[in-house]
Amino acid sequence: MLHAPCEEVTGFGPDLVRLVEDMFATMYEARGVGLAANQVGRGLKVFVYDCPDDEDVRHVGHVVNPRLVSADGLVLRGPEGCLSLPGLEAGTERYDEAVVEGFTVEGEPVQVRGTGFFARCLQHECDHLEGRVYADRLSGWRRRRVLRQAARAPWGR
Repeated sequence: MLHAPCEEVTGFGPDLVRLVEDMFATMYEARGVGLAANQVGRGLKVFVYDCPDDEDVRHVGHVVNPRLVSADGLVLRGPEGCLSLPGLEAGTERYDEAVVEGFTVEGEPVQVRGTGFFARCLQHECDHLEGRVYADRLSGWRRRRVLRQAARAPWGR
């Protein structure tokens, strides 16, 4: 499911509200900073986040049907992990600035701007909804190392 693009949300209502609430609870339980719906078995374009930026300002929210409209600035390689690949981490290149547009669970338009670590989080979650994990962005020895570690992990067997 993680490698299949998610579907647009068409129904805004109590079921979507419950999904977002459940996703926040799951993310907090796993001690993550972001979570996409396909990580909990739902192939819908929704993600939640509770993530600091590089100035330690906390950003909390959700985006339904997000579109990464801008990824700009410096390209930085930084450590990146994923709740779907627990315990693994690799230096992954991401832009230092990102803008995502989408909707709230009420169907209201929302725009989220991030810099630093928060920009990394926004790009990471948008990737999930397009059927990609951070390991798909790696190449060479970094990619081989993560794939080897995943194959050896208890959850990867």
